[in-house]
Amino acid sequence: MKIAARAAMIVVLLTTLIAHPLPAGASEDAPGTTEHTIAMGDWDRPYLLHVPPGHPPGKPLPLIVALHGGLNDAEYVRKQSGLDEVADGEGYAVAYPNGFLGTWNAGACCSFARWTGIDDMGFLDKLIDTLVEEGVADPRRVFMTGFSNGGGMAYRYACERSGRLAGIAVVSGALAIGCTPEKPVSVLAFHGTWDPSVPYTGGGNMDADVHFPFIAVQVVMEFWRWVDKLPALSWPVPGGPGDCVGTGPGPLVVALCTKQQGGHEWPGYASGLMARFFDARPSLPKA
Repeated sequence: MKIAARAAMIVVLLTTLIAHPLPAGASEDAPGTTEHTIAMGDWDRPYLLHVPPGHPPGKPLPLIVALHGGLNDAEYVRKQSGLDEVADGEGYAVAYPNGFLGTWNAGACCSFARWTGIDDMGFLDKLIDTLVEEGVADPRRVFMTGFSNGGGMAYRYACERSGRLAGIAVVSGALAIGCTPEKPVSVLAFHGTWDPSVPYTGGGNMDADVHFPFIAVQVVMEFWRWVDKLPALSWPVPGGPGDCVGTGPGPLVVALCTKQQGGHEWPGYASGLMARFFDARPSLPKA
């Protein structure tokens, strides 16, 4: 792709970020959040780890891996989501890894990580393995969430590592890869009908040089419902607003929260609802 086209793409993405600033009142620091790295060959990849203050070392916790959006970073999604506070109240550890130049290789998206063939699957594998080995994370209670490009990466991880996840929650993200999960996966999605970056009804191009349209959000949810062999999304989601519907009670659930006239954003209620959604999911079988 020509340099001018890439520059134009970056300007568009930066404009989107400016249009969706951090939420007011987000704390600049949080107790229990520390900086770490994972060695990936000659490259040490950074991540933030939040553990509820006062939690005894060596006692594994359910883990949420939270993936930032395109041209964001770990600190941004930590503040954007408010997951630290939710994790403290619900008893989760949260890992916030950094993508390559602010991007994740989610398949047909996005830019730098895709262009350079970054092994984000291997990075996330090693991150989870490390936290399990260190006694931070319970391997049977690993969950993943992500915003925008990070949401697409969460979808990819569920498609290719379904046996490692007890559930995912995707915010304003797109399924951007062929998906053949080995086992059913519980999925909760949040999406605005006026999202300019990942259109709710599909269309557009998945990346600046990928002329393949985004798949409509409801089609993506129908795919997961079909994979999981579940009924239609017609049940109200417990604890969610009226625009959240799912496949009904049970250990395996697919659900969608649609924000009418919502944009490319992380809804204020999303983190609390996804924590409750994760809490209701059964643990993975013992290895």
